[in-house]
Amino acid sequence: MKQFLITMAGVFAGLVVFLIGVPVVLVGMALAAAAPQPVPANTVLELDLRGSLSDQSPNNPLWGLGRNSTSVMAIIETLRRAERDDRIKGLLVRLPERGLEPGMADEIRQGFSRFRAAGKPVYAHSQGVYPAGVVTTTYMLGAAADEFWMQPGASLQVTGVATEDLFLRRFFDKYGVVPQYEQRQEYKNAVNGFLFSDYTPPHREATVSWLSSVYESNLTAAATDRKAEPAALRAALEAGPHGAEEALTLKLIDKVGQVREAEEALLAKAGAGAKTVDFDDYVDARPETDRGLTDAIALIEAEGPIVTGEDRGANPFTGGSAIYSDDLAKAILRAARSDKIKAIVLRVNSPGGSDTASEQILDAVRFAKAKGKPVVVSMSTYGASGGYWIASEASAIVAQPTTLTGSIGVYGGKFALGPALARYGVDMRQIGVGGDYAGAFGMGQPFTNAQREAFGGWMDRIYANFLGRVAAGRKLPPEQVAEIAKGRVWTGAQAKGIGLVDEVGGFYQAVARAKALAKIEGEIPLRRMTPSSGAFDTLRKALGVSGSSARTLMAAAWIFGDPRAQAVIDEVAAARLRGEGQGMVLAPTPFR
Repeated sequence: MKQFLITMAGVFAGLVVFLIGVPVVLVGMALAAAAPQPVPANTVLELDLRGSLSDQSPNNPLWGLGRNSTSVMAIIETLRRAERDDRIKGLLVRLPERGLEPGMADEIRQGFSRFRAAGKPVYAHSQGVYPAGVVTTTYMLGAAADEFWMQPGASLQVTGVATEDLFLRRFFDKYGVVPQYEQRQEYKNAVNGFLFSDYTPPHREATVSWLSSVYESNLTAAATDRKAEPAALRAALEAGPHGAEEALTLKLIDKVGQVREAEEALLAKAGAGAKTVDFDDYVDARPETDRGLTDAIALIEAEGPIVTGEDRGANPFTGGSAIYSDDLAKAILRAARSDKIKAIVLRVNSPGGSDTASEQILDAVRFAKAKGKPVVVSMSTYGASGGYWIASEASAIVAQPTTLTGSIGVYGGKFALGPALARYGVDMRQIGVGGDYAGAFGMGQPFTNAQREAFGGWMDRIYANFLGRVAAGRKLPPEQVAEIAKGRVWTGAQAKGIGLVDEVGGFYQAVARAKALAKIEGEIPLRRMTPSSGAFDTLRKALGVSGSSARTLMAAAWIFGDPRAQAVIDEVAAARLRGEGQGMVLAPTPFR
């Protein structure tokens, strides 16, 4: 019996090491790396924008233990705090070599402007800007600094904005693939690459329109910040590419020097004994969590494609984003039912998704408004299609000038692969019972005429529902909505002119709008109520075990004395006290 117990203990220990030990080591290393560092009296923050950037921090608590500067929301919230922190004397920004997403760049630029307005200098340093993405956004951020530096010999290649699309129709025709898609209406061009071999006139018109709007917005902002004539700045940039030294001569930048030299110059300006602190370290040294005991404005974030259901946390060590309708709707309903929440700001960065998922979220928005809670939507780079559906009946919509919004339309369909496979001796056959439509989405054959007609009717109903939501929410005549819809994408600046958004601006403008609608006077905090499973639930779902089993495994790891395991368990305990186990993470952002 003794030997049996020893063997079982060994097996159990092995399971713990396999299921908990390795993840705990990884998470523990992340926690150790993210440990807050002391902030000196005279500090220059260093913000590196050269990595990947999302609009919002990951909802996964094991991926995002400690918010960091890989998200726009973390950047602007941290800059907001740094404005009021007497220890922070300046900001050094490392610019990316490619373009940023336009709406994100607008939000960061506004953060720089507020930081500078607080009397704190911003220096930006570039090792070159090359034609990848919307490069005018990177130049715009450099222009927003007090001093724009470039490394000697670096290249400034900001001559315009271009996009490229792949058209597969001739390839499909050659190999017998039959793409069958319905679009409502002609500007809903997401599947044009399957149906055509070139841009259709509406596709070309819409693309040129939003590209031009983004380009003009970026150049106008850069010219304003550099106190230059927009036409002269545009001509100088389009005459490129330029080397750093030539860009200096043309007054497109302010200094040529190494990043070390830019850092030394800013430290000298910051005062005696000034030190640099990594932006992420300052993010992690944020104030203690708001316990939800005071009145507040709820901040609920939503990023990614919109899908039905809830986030089941299949992989706790990835930071992918999606908007799950159950989770987001519950978060909005929870805020609506709270006596302490006076208004809701819904931060949206989504190109669209399921119409039924979008409708579920919109219903929660309606409920919040019915409870007397204004709901203001703040759009980042995208608030289009389903992303606009969920915003359509909000109390107000605030979008960046370069936000891509609208896309009020619908598409759907299939590929008929049977004819292509038949050329290679592969035959697809279908057997079904019931109505003819039961087999409509089989890939073996194209739609029959009756199936196509029925499918088209379904698309028409979804499109009509979408138009109805927009007409009701925006208080516009249905015929006016039908004219500006047609699946067309608009920038925020364009959307303001046609009544699809209420205000052009960033996140803090949306907060101010919510505050005004709720008739709030004086200072009030933001309370983050973004849906999140919490560390405990994420581990439980990932391991596929019951709650009691997960607790047993984690407690065993703690008993074995692994400090990393103890750190994770401490984080889980704190999370449960904060309410993460109930689906929310609370973190304050003071607002004036």
